[in-house]
Formats: sequence, C-alpha cells, structure tokens
Amino acid sequence: MLSFLKSLLGGLFTVALALLLLFEEWGWEPLAHLLARLARLPLWARLEQRIQALPRWGALAVFAVPILTLLPIKLLALYLFGTGQKMLGLAVLLSAKVLGTAIAARLFQLTQPALMQFAWFAHGYPKWKVWKDALTARIRASGVWQRGKKIKAQVRAWW
Repeated sequence: MLSFLKSLLGGLFTVALALLLLFEEWGWEPLAHLLARLARLPLWARLEQRIQALPRWGALAVFAVPILTLLPIKLLALYLFGTGQKMLGLAVLLSAKVLGTAIAARLFQLTQPALMQFAWFAHGYPKWKVWKDALTARIRASGVWQRGKKIKAQVRAWW
C-alpha cells in the first residue's frame, strides 16, 4: 500500500512539475525576447548593462528579488479565489505568472554568467537542464502531446 501511495504521489508530482515546466518553456524564450526588445530604449539599455556588470551576489539578488516580490500578488489571487471572485483571481494569477516568467527569463539571460561563478550553481544548473530537457522530451513524445500537436495544426490550417 505504501509503495502504491509513493508511486501515485510521485506521478502526481511529476505531472504537476511537467505542466509547470511546459508553461515556463512556452513562455520563457518568447517573453525574454519581448523584454529584450525594450533594450532599444536608452534608459532600459543602460539598466540592462548595469545588471550584466553586477558581481555574482548582486546578480543573485537581482535575479531573486523580483521573483519573490510576485509572491504577494499570487497570495492576492488566492484570496480572490477564497472570496468567490474566481475569474478575477484567475486573471491576477495568470498575469503574475506571465509577468514573473518574462522578468525571470530576461534577468536570467542577463545574470547567468555571474550566477555561473557560484560553484553550487555551476554544478547544479547543467544537471537541472539535462533533467528538464529529458522530461520535456518524454512529454513531447507522449500520445497526448502528439494529439494536441495534430489538433493545433488542424486549427492553424483551418484558420
């Protein structure tokens, strides 16, 4: 029984993590690219240059703080759900997720060289990337993904 429960919880965790990773993957590059376009503005370009020039501890703070500041917004979404304002809560949650992903993706692009100066980061990041890529490949090979891809192509052709 315990083995079954561990297997079930592990499967649920993997599915939840897979969904999160897929959302991040779909949004990470396009949103980072969108924010990078702001670097055409002189003030924004100077800000990005300063972020890139930060030492590793500064880069870690710049990367972590905006992500942590989104926590109250996500708590607001939970409060809205709890008070019955489901659509508003969903809108707040999705907005926070998209904004957070965009900021995190761009900041990661700017701070990755400095973050790689941390031994723990330089050791863990490649392992995380290999694991994430393998999980993503498994998901993309699944029947559900393939059916979704086919439906997407049909909708696109129809449109």
